[in-house]
Amino acid sequence: MSMDAKTEILARLAGALSDRPQAPEVPRDYRRTSELSLDEIVDMLEDRLVDYKANVFRETAQTVADRIATQLGASARYVIPEGFDTALLPEDTAARRAIVDPNDSRKASALTVRDLNRVDAVVTSSTVSCAQTGTIFLSARPDEGRRAITLVPDHHICIVPLDTVVELIPEAMSRVERSAPTTMISGPSATSDIELERVEGVHGPRTLDVILLG
Repeated sequence: MSMDAKTEILARLAGALSDRPQAPEVPRDYRRTSELSLDEIVDMLEDRLVDYKANVFRETAQTVADRIATQLGASARYVIPEGFDTALLPEDTAARRAIVDPNDSRKASALTVRDLNRVDAVVTSSTVSCAQTGTIFLSARPDEGRRAITLVPDHHICIVPLDTVVELIPEAMSRVERSAPTTMISGPSATSDIELERVEGVHGPRTLDVILLG
């Protein structure tokens, strides 16, 4: 009786590993700790993000709410995760208000994909940002929310506290819980077709506003 494809593949794998080959040791001679000052690292991150067509703003705890209000506009309905610090947000008005999304998608109040597609924006915090690559890491913490709320809306306003900015990928990875569902953002969602024409908003937000907070 002939084997099915799955059984044959597994048999070949077992045969190839029968002599218990040892994986070669991976050299770790790359840089793992930055020697730059925080100001230099933040400048590098801003430069990379702007190059990726993100909008970058430097704000303090006293000015951040006004900046968020400006980026949202006067009549936005926007999503925030339930763990977000509402002291950073502008006050709700008759035309502009925040919609809280629970971090547990099984709750009845969790927004559906259709709900998220109808909102104007999402505002979240972030876990860590890597200046070397211009990448912001989200790891579904309470102030970042579910992955869906940052992938469906067309406009993402992301808070990056200055003390979460590092230069190198190894430094960034050391701050992310390995079992967490991690989203890495390097500018607005974009791709290029076969003629290399850039198209934005394909796999996520078309507009990314990054607020460097400190």
